[in-house]
Amino acid sequence: MTTSSSQRGVGLGMPELPAPDYPDDVRARLEADAREVIARYPDSRSALLPLLHLVQSEEGHVTRTGTRFCAEVLGLTTAEVTAVATFYTMYRRRPSGDYQVGVCTNTLCAVMGGDAIFEELQEHLGVGNGETTDDGRITLEHIECNAACDYAPVVMVNWEFFDNQTPASARRMVDDLRAGRPVTPTRGAPLCTFKETARILAGFPDEREGAVEAGGSAGPASLVGLKLAKGEHPAARVVHPRGAAPRGEPPHEPPHEPPHEPSPTEHLSSHDAPQDTSASDPANPAGPTAEEGE
Repeated sequence: MTTSSSQRGVGLGMPELPAPDYPDDVRARLEADAREVIARYPDSRSALLPLLHLVQSEEGHVTRTGTRFCAEVLGLTTAEVTAVATFYTMYRRRPSGDYQVGVCTNTLCAVMGGDAIFEELQEHLGVGNGETTDDGRITLEHIECNAACDYAPVVMVNWEFFDNQTPASARRMVDDLRAGRPVTPTRGAPLCTFKETARILAGFPDEREGAVEAGGSAGPASLVGLKLAKGEHPAARVVHPRGAAPRGEPPHEPPHEPPHEPSPTEHLSSHDAPQDTSASDPANPAGPTAEEGE
């Protein structure tokens, strides 16, 4: 018995039909937005990246229709647009969830527990890397460095930070997202859906009340190196040998203390302990700081 080439999944070299256009009302709205974006650049081709975010905000990923739209308004070929859209991982090539949950598995985050978090979420959600839950709420992926090593391990949701995570805290967070309960990033603006995030990345203002003010800045742990570079050295700390007294003082016995039993919320490492909520480091708030812009 033989099978046809179509049954074997073998293409016959026939060209793909052109991508369909957007409905007229959607096209008119996107064209108005595109003109606003293109006007920001001396060369219209430079507007391609934000325009890809714009079409992604319409359908949740960069479709063939979105690729065609970008090519037409910028005078490019669809091949040129596709070459850019497939290069950057922030542009999705297939439907995805309302919340992109990215677990950093780069070196430091992995060592501090990122690998364990990613494995826990895969099992808990029943999805693999780049896959979406059946309810369409969560797309899980492992991602490279989030530039937040001082808060490792880090999870991002629609590019907002959730610092100092553990498998348990990450599991609670995705459960809250799926249930529609409020979830607050450790720092940065309040969460919104992936489509809404894509529109903001296209360069349009976040019009939610208080969202801009909540944006925050680098956290104190991120600014230590900057302070050292400015010569703001911390006071020297003298550590004497265990059980020894400073020179000229009689030796003393350290007080006897019972062994410390960590509570469930304590992280068994030198890092800041995640709390029950996503505000995992209340002792070091990550609000705006004067040092960053100086």
